[in-house]
Amino acid sequence: MKPKVFITKPIPKDVLDYISRHASVDVWESEGPVPEQVLRGKLPDAEGLLTSGLRVDGRLLDLAPRLRVVSSISVGYNHLDVAELARRRIMATHTPGVLDETVADLIFGLILAAARRIPELDHYVRAGRWKAGSQEHLFGIDVHHGVLGIVGMGRIGEAVARRAKFGFGMEILYANRTRKPEAEAELGARHCDLNELLEQADYVVLMVPLTEQTRQMIGAEQFARMKPTAVFVNASRGQTVDEQALVEALRNGTIRSAGLDVFAEEPISGDHPLASLPNTVLVPHIGSATAKTRYDMAKLAAQDLVAALQGRRPAHPLPELRSLLEDNLPG
Repeated sequence: MKPKVFITKPIPKDVLDYISRHASVDVWESEGPVPEQVLRGKLPDAEGLLTSGLRVDGRLLDLAPRLRVVSSISVGYNHLDVAELARRRIMATHTPGVLDETVADLIFGLILAAARRIPELDHYVRAGRWKAGSQEHLFGIDVHHGVLGIVGMGRIGEAVARRAKFGFGMEILYANRTRKPEAEAELGARHCDLNELLEQADYVVLMVPLTEQTRQMIGAEQFARMKPTAVFVNASRGQTVDEQALVEALRNGTIRSAGLDVFAEEPISGDHPLASLPNTVLVPHIGSATAKTRYDMAKLAAQDLVAALQGRRPAHPLPELRSLLEDNLPG
């Protein structure tokens, strides 16, 4: 008998067909959250769960006594209670690597849009206005040959750094727990502490995972260290930033502008303080949102789901759960 799998969002048909060849599948076809009563009906028999963003904690796992694997269509996994999964010896996987270049494209788009005020000037033209006389009120700032500071130099950070170095001739600073000798050799990137990076960078890109150590790691003190001409970009998690401190920094000119793909609470409302500021570029958490990348993420998550259900090693287990592989799965 095939193991039962519950999928909490629509996925591409051929990915669904792939899973269906190996499991009995039930899918929540709406893009909206799965209602509680649906979870209560679907999870008791589920051995596999394919999801994206659903909070998987002890309360949910109590509904799924047969669950063996959770496969998340995402790189970040702060929606998964890793300690509870480990306690119950449930494997979980994610989808690193496949979206690096796509997210890096968006980050650089935010840098350019904020620096050259592209959304603001788009509205200016649509309002029937045009440049006339002195144009200083329309000026942006140069990106080329500026200083880019990357906080959290993972794979996406390195992809951003390559664009900056080879496309825009930028100097690269990075703050990271570990040195990256390859990035230093390839890109001339210089490792420094966070305070030095904040003080020297023209563009500060935050790309750290959300942990207790990184929660609100950028606040009033950090914004005060930045140049008044600095552009701040966050494409990690909204909770890594003290959002009220960011609003104040943008209002009072502590920093020049910000480009944001993530927010402390999502979705944000139209009357959110950040939405009223002309020196912000805001997009709705779409870092990986291209058709190809989202397809690749779903396929990768499906492959790992099936592998784990079949007793094989999934390619992308959560790092904290790798010990379960040694205990439970053959080499």
